[in-house]
Amino acid sequence: MGNDRRQRRLVMDDLTTWLWTHRQKRGRDGVWRDALTLYRDGVRVRFVFRAGAPDSGRWTTEGGYWYEGCVGDDRGNLLNLREPGVVRALVEAAGRRALLPGPGGRPVELDGWELFPAVVAAADG
Repeated sequence: MGNDRRQRRLVMDDLTTWLWTHRQKRGRDGVWRDALTLYRDGVRVRFVFRAGAPDSGRWTTEGGYWYEGCVGDDRGNLLNLREPGVVRALVEAAGRRALLPGPGGRPVELDGWELFPAVVAAADG
């Protein structure tokens, strides 16, 4: 089992490098979530995938080790949030929608499910 808390480096281009981590935990509300947290130039961006209700068609691993770090839907789409290519696709999708803060911006928390279809399309791409 790897270290879930270590920061990894994602180089987007010559000028842009993000540090990122993946965490899986149960919130105070009792709902499991998978979160990717990225840091760059003192700015934090967090992509959160909350476990859905059983009939929502969205799922996380909810604390289990089977497919740990993966999120999916009832159509058979699966994203492994520990793969650098998936992290890159999330950053690119958020950037296209102008959701990423600039240097010195405030921390941002984004609903990962909003970007899920675009990232799945990019991964299939």
